[in-house]
Amino acid sequence: MNPRSQFSRSEPGGDGQDARRRRHIISTLLRWYRRHGRDLPWRGEHDPYRVLVSEIMLQQTQVSRVLTKYPLFLKRFPTPEKLARARTSAAIRAWQGMGYNNRALRLQQLARRVVNHLDGRMPETAAELQKLPGVGRYTANAVACFAFGTRVAVVDTNVARVLTRLYPDRLRNYHRRRGGSKSVWNLAKAILPQRRAADWNQALMDLGSRICTAASPKCGICPVNRYCPSAHRPLRARNSERKREPSRDGVPNRIYRGRVVEVLRNLKRGQRMHAPKLGRRIKQEFGEKDAPWLARLLEDLQRDGLVRLTRIGSTIGVGLPD
Repeated sequence: MNPRSQFSRSEPGGDGQDARRRRHIISTLLRWYRRHGRDLPWRGEHDPYRVLVSEIMLQQTQVSRVLTKYPLFLKRFPTPEKLARARTSAAIRAWQGMGYNNRALRLQQLARRVVNHLDGRMPETAAELQKLPGVGRYTANAVACFAFGTRVAVVDTNVARVLTRLYPDRLRNYHRRRGGSKSVWNLAKAILPQRRAADWNQALMDLGSRICTAASPKCGICPVNRYCPSAHRPLRARNSERKREPSRDGVPNRIYRGRVVEVLRNLKRGQRMHAPKLGRRIKQEFGEKDAPWLARLLEDLQRDGLVRLTRIGSTIGVGLPD
């Protein structure tokens, strides 16, 4: 029988062929994960704080970089209490090399909420976790599932890609329509196995990151290719245009923001740098015409809590927050 003849439009997890296909996918992928799953230091971790740190770090950062920074950060801040009581500048310095420095601030704000209002105990349910500052549905479900063993779906970019290829009829317009994210979350919930939810979620992530990749999926070695209607089919080019982001001379402002924090990390505690000097450190051919742009950039960074501006004579001094 051609495996693709088994596909139906019925609900995942229902009766008949679709339910059998779902069971085969689950059992095959879990076997593959048991043999080939990535050995990562946060896998099998049940301390919710440590799981949370890994999930925050993995947002928009490559696993290889997190593997280096994760143990160093936890050595410096092994508990929410340590992070909550630390100076903000210390948290920012410890985040060096990770990019998106506001994640360090959000993590510290969360630790302070846990310590000051929850007696130092992390919430156990996804709903309660989502009430913490900076925690969205994905992070809340990930901590609930991986730390507390809660049977919930965990959908990141890799999981969404796998599901759109395994169930193209269900998620045909996922990338184009409003509510597409809701549809993939609903599907992930519908096909969630009764047991080993954590292994299942991790297996989908590994499949998406290592085999079912965005540009060059390795369909020939995919463990569930016989159940996938998208296997070995040409990829359709997406017509989505990248959003234009604020920039200066062709360099995005987010790059300049990162450069500012990187320069300030090397200052001594409490030290400030004159804004014009800082401008020359982060931008080639910095001149007077760039002063208004730099002022706005620094004001945004101060608003986000990443820098502190003070008056030094006739100019502005810039340093990390205390």
